[in-house]
Amino acid sequence: MSFFEVTATDGQARTGLLRFANCTVPTPIFMPVGTRATVKSLWQEQLEEIGYELILGNTYHLYLRPGRLIERMGGLKRFMSWDHAVLTDSGGFQVFSLAQMTKFQEDGVLFQSHIDGSRHLFTPESVLETQLWLGSDIMMVLDDCPPGDADERRMADALNRTHRWAKQAMTEYERRADRGDFDPSVQRLFGIVQGGIHESLRLESLGVISELPFAGIALGGLSVGESREDMYRILQAIGPRMDAARPRYLMGVGTIPDFLEAIRNGIDMFDCVLPTRNARNGQALTSNGALNLRNATHAESSLPVDENCSCRVCRRYSRAYIRHLFQTGEMLGPELLTYHNLAFFYGFFAEARESIHNGTFPAFFEKWNRIPY
Repeated sequence: MSFFEVTATDGQARTGLLRFANCTVPTPIFMPVGTRATVKSLWQEQLEEIGYELILGNTYHLYLRPGRLIERMGGLKRFMSWDHAVLTDSGGFQVFSLAQMTKFQEDGVLFQSHIDGSRHLFTPESVLETQLWLGSDIMMVLDDCPPGDADERRMADALNRTHRWAKQAMTEYERRADRGDFDPSVQRLFGIVQGGIHESLRLESLGVISELPFAGIALGGLSVGESREDMYRILQAIGPRMDAARPRYLMGVGTIPDFLEAIRNGIDMFDCVLPTRNARNGQALTSNGALNLRNATHAESSLPVDENCSCRVCRRYSRAYIRHLFQTGEMLGPELLTYHNLAFFYGFFAEARESIHNGTFPAFFEKWNRIPY
């Protein structure tokens, strides 16, 4: 069976199946972010209870700490007791945003750890090697992701570097697979399209990345400071032109309006820290928009977080109680809202898939697009 199969379409929107060694994941899908081998404040059992089978880890953070301990413990999934699928990003974004004294070299990027100042070199080959011993089901190539307001010259430099690194990573991936170091039907490599808000650069990048035999193609470098109008312009120009036979992944985007526009333009996969990070700050995502449960207006509310949500948090706890937990600094508050927000996203994507299967995605789009987020 193929790794990815499109099962239904409604305009450019589509549903599909991602087949892994130990699970099959329907698309469009949201992937909770487990940066350091944990989705903050939740147990793995809680993620499973909601329905998630594909989560994201971060190569930069896991490489720095705990490092090769993960390999000695049998890989990331065994280390964190996760029996489903894992995607790891390359760590390139974190190198440029977190690390100190980042310096490009011909073969990669030299950086100082944000933890202890130690010096490290990430190359396309070394990043692939790290993800191989992590045991990732989906591995992302090292890329150069400049900020959204970078000028066209900086973007062009980043594009050349990203393309060179993508070719090097694929060459190494094929060499290691031919040598029998790993099973390419279990550990797959995705390429990344860059180019910022410059449509011509995006199209150039899409052409280069599409020519390489990546299992999937990602759009990187969006939601990094550009306007929503610019993001949507790029999605409309690039999304429908991405290879229909491969999964399409929009990296780091996590709001309902952005999901709607991306799904409408053929995107299959999403990840973002927004639902978990915002939950830790008291924000709940609901079918009527976002709520800040720290606000005094909820101090005596017996309502659930979302009257239209059937998650275990909404079935049991009131807004007043959850606000009390945040006001008193109790750990349970962030845990409850994290659970709810991820359950809310899971339900949103299940409804999106159903609407595409039923040929009613335009109505689904209009319904959700009216809600203020």
